Amino acid sequence: MTTLKITPAKLNGSVCVPSSKSMGHREIICAGLSAGTSIVDNISMSDDMEATLRCLTALGIGFQKVPSERSGRTALAINGSGNVRVSQSTVDCGESGSTLRFMIPLGALCGEPLTFTGHGKLVTRPLQAYYDIFDRQGLSYTTASNGYLPLTVNGVLKSGDYELPGNVSSQFISGLLFALPLLAGDSVLKITSALESQSYVDLTLSCLAKYGIVIEHENYYKYHIGGGQKYRCGRNMVEGDWSQAAFWLVAGTLGRQITCTGLNRDSLQGDMVVTDIINRMGGKITCDAEGNHTASSASTNGVVIDAADCPDIIPVLTVLAAVSEGTTEIINAGRLRIKECDRLAAMTSELNKLGAAVTELSDGLIIKGRPEGLQGGCVDSWNDHRIAMSLAVASLVCKKAVIISGSECVQKSYPEFWQDFTALGGMIKTVGTGESI
Repeated sequence: MTTLKITPAKLNGSVCVPSSKSMGHREIICAGLSAGTSIVDNISMSDDMEATLRCLTALGIGFQKVPSERSGRTALAINGSGNVRVSQSTVDCGESGSTLRFMIPLGALCGEPLTFTGHGKLVTRPLQAYYDIFDRQGLSYTTASNGYLPLTVNGVLKSGDYELPGNVSSQFISGLLFALPLLAGDSVLKITSALESQSYVDLTLSCLAKYGIVIEHENYYKYHIGGGQKYRCGRNMVEGDWSQAAFWLVAGTLGRQITCTGLNRDSLQGDMVVTDIINRMGGKITCDAEGNHTASSASTNGVVIDAADCPDIIPVLTVLAAVSEGTTEIINAGRLRIKECDRLAAMTSELNKLGAAVTELSDGLIIKGRPEGLQGGCVDSWNDHRIAMSLAVASLVCKKAVIISGSECVQKSYPEFWQDFTALGGMIKTVGTGESI
């Protein structure tokens, strides 16, 4: 475990944000399901992306890293055969919930046993929505106690009528949308409760369309999925990640000025709403003709933030709320409890250690802002990349140093985070456990 000491300093400068992890998963899956070679450019490699590539390998899909034509990041040549087969009987999904939930339905197309394993909180993250479908179809599967990983799927999904709740995770919907077009017959997927994170379903539908898959829907609650479809090869770039840009846009609001490059101003990513939320709080975020977004120093005020369609940016917005004038209420955030950690509990615990006034509710937070700033102290990342990065941003408004344990967890989504933090003027050093502030 790596512990970092951050000396408070205002950040300033420009950062090229990583490519979208959400779109990266989707692009390489669609490419892998195509017959032939596809090029997916501008991949920011992270532990989660490596997990999805391991799953593709287990399903008989090959890939190679190739020179990038337009970005300074990784490009992948992905070689698919248009179908899936079990080439490795066990696959390690790491700690990636997207990987696991996207890949389970594809594993259930193979007709051979395939075992999914994982680490950390992923082992216990809920999969009941899939188990209910398997039970209805008589598809064979085994799990550890309480439905935990490892999960072994052995059978073939059947075309027909499917039902899923919409208030657990859109990843279940996306997983079926990837797999069902490959079945011989047509299918209908009905959503039986209020749909959360609709924007993530939009990302899936847009990616499927790029690779030739046609899916019609009725207001996102009923999906008509024609069978016998073929994924089409392509050459595509992955756009910048708005959920990662959120850290820098908050940091710029709390610091001097930070410009985020590499973003798509017309993105379907739900986390793009971070600009609207920060500006609604009194921030100053502007966008130029090239799509570069700049956050300038500003005094902010408390507001009500609805987390239903943007859960990943809530931890860092909680930091901004902690030093804003007045009270901020975060609502519809219950799903943050089933991420890499219980993010509502984590942000309440760790920000309060720094001197914030955060109250945890069953599905949200109440934050009484302290515009004078926070104190500093020793905090823990909870082995969650978004908690670690949010606490790093919190250090900018502390009077004393912040010591973060478990800082290496940023490898899950943003391995270059600490490098970029330093390049913008952050003052960090690795320390031994127990070092004083």
